[in-house]
Amino acid sequence: MNRALANSVDQQIWQVVSQIPPGKVASYGDVAGYASLPGAARRVGFALRKLPDNSQIPWFRVVNSAGRISLPQGSTAYFRQKSRLEADGVELGPNDRIDLKRYRWRPGQG
Repeated sequence: MNRALANSVDQQIWQVVSQIPPGKVASYGDVAGYASLPGAARRVGFALRKLPDNSQIPWFRVVNSAGRISLPQGSTAYFRQKSRLEADGVELGPNDRIDLKRYRWRPGQG
């Protein structure tokens, strides 16, 4: 993928993630689908890793399809995402699993 196309794809992904409201989450696959990139969940993770540390895009609202944080459990990054989700009003249940039926964001639903 050439650099211009890669940057365009990143922008599509970031645009979708920036729309996820407080108290809601989306899976990597959800974001890929909403960005017109079905089947590109891994590409979403790649784009989010490129965000600068001071980005205002709510990367922490993206979780895996099981409703779990995908970062290594126990890592500083894991705890950063977990604490940001909790501060956002997202409750993590047993094994730090998020109830996607309750918290999953769907565009147009708020």
